[in-house]
Amino acid sequence: MRLIIRREIIKMLIEMAKNANVEVCGFLLGRKEGPEKINFLVLEAKQVRNRLDSPSAFEMEPEEMVKILDEAEAKGLEVVGIFHSHLKCPPVPSERDLEGMRNWPIVWLIITPEREVRAWVLGDGGIEEVKIEVT
Repeated sequence: MRLIIRREIIKMLIEMAKNANVEVCGFLLGRKEGPEKINFLVLEAKQVRNRLDSPSAFEMEPEEMVKILDEAEAKGLEVVGIFHSHLKCPPVPSERDLEGMRNWPIVWLIITPEREVRAWVLGDGGIEEVKIEVT
């Protein structure tokens, strides 16, 4: 399982995290690839406002979520992941993240202002790290 993402998207997400005093969050849009559809090709990243305005938690603004999901569908893209930042802790899922991963069983990309980027998925055997391939 791999998350395939362009370098400029990674740079943009890191800049978002560096320039924010709250967790940033949003969707990774693209498509699943490979014989078993286990590789996730990211074509776009769309930020959604964190309605909690918190440096340690996020909750996406529902109206913005719907708008982005509708736009993605119109472009023939699907949500292949969720991204968010951890401002003061490592890019490893928190307990709150694990709750979200149960509701959104897709790849979760976590970024830090220190340029750490890791991806995770919650599978049958628990949490698994996803290899990130930067193109």
